[in-house]
Amino acid sequence: MTRRSMTVNETSRFNRRRLIEGAAALMLAMPRPVLAQAYPSRTIRVIVPFAAGGPSDIIARIVADAIQPKLGQSVVIDNRAGGGANIGIGAAARAEPDGYTLLITTSAIVINPSLYKKVPFDPVKDFAPISDLAVSPQMLSVLPGYVNTLGEFIAKAKAAPGKLNYSSPGAGTQAQLTVELLKLRAGIDIVHVPFSGGPPAVQALLSGAVQLVTNAVPTSEKLVHAGKLHAIAVSGEERWPTVPKVPTLVESGFPGFVTDTFVGFFAPIATPKPIVERLAAATQGALADPAVRERAQRVGFRVVGGGPDVLAKRVQVEVARNREIIQKAGIPMR
Repeated sequence: MTRRSMTVNETSRFNRRRLIEGAAALMLAMPRPVLAQAYPSRTIRVIVPFAAGGPSDIIARIVADAIQPKLGQSVVIDNRAGGGANIGIGAAARAEPDGYTLLITTSAIVINPSLYKKVPFDPVKDFAPISDLAVSPQMLSVLPGYVNTLGEFIAKAKAAPGKLNYSSPGAGTQAQLTVELLKLRAGIDIVHVPFSGGPPAVQALLSGAVQLVTNAVPTSEKLVHAGKLHAIAVSGEERWPTVPKVPTLVESGFPGFVTDTFVGFFAPIATPKPIVERLAAATQGALADPAVRERAQRVGFRVVGGGPDVLAKRVQVEVARNREIIQKAGIPMR
């Protein structure tokens, strides 16, 4: 039997893989203090799998600005929107594991594997966690005068199964999964109406097309303060400081019901541990700054600042939880 010769493309991929493996082996062979001190020596690129200007992009830029002085190099954001965040996350998964291409992403990394038939990444096998950066709760709102509390809304929904509608920023978002979990926990039947973002989802409520809207706090809080919307619950562990009178879902009678959108900082899986540790230390140090925490809160995020172990645990827990919600709610895969 004759052996098939490799094609030019196969040879190129083989050589590139050998080069990456060799570089990684060389870095791992270096003493840990030397490797950490040598990194970084040039600009670091952080992929954000969403368009510029959105909440996830803004928090990523806050983090990038904060860690630059601690790393001594520029940290630039590379927006790779599309495919429900799969394009950008997939690009980061395939990047060279040298610490110069990183990823800041939202809960999409733990939702999409259960929402899409095929995704170009594995949230556990393809990434090394750096830091659990921040969380942002969802807020459930109705028109003023419709109901006063979540309990009253649930009573209305139970009295008219399948008749009420709710809007969200899109199918498969944390906003949708929050209400789908509420439907399961409360035993109600309301219809999802997805939109391409938070503002049009809010407009659907204002126009009377739906009876409930769920989205990130910053999208609705100005309208709440202006008296145009009435917030009935937030999905975080604690009340949100800018709307302190709005109870959590836990306070509303649902123990353990917390569905924050989280923002995580990741490196490709083969990135040497000393580099990951250097990035984690710089990030945790930067996020301890009260000025940075205040900037994050102004755009709707509460800083967590957890290290690699904290983020690894969150990923593991939320992949399983979101898979269960999607399956029980009967959300079709794309």
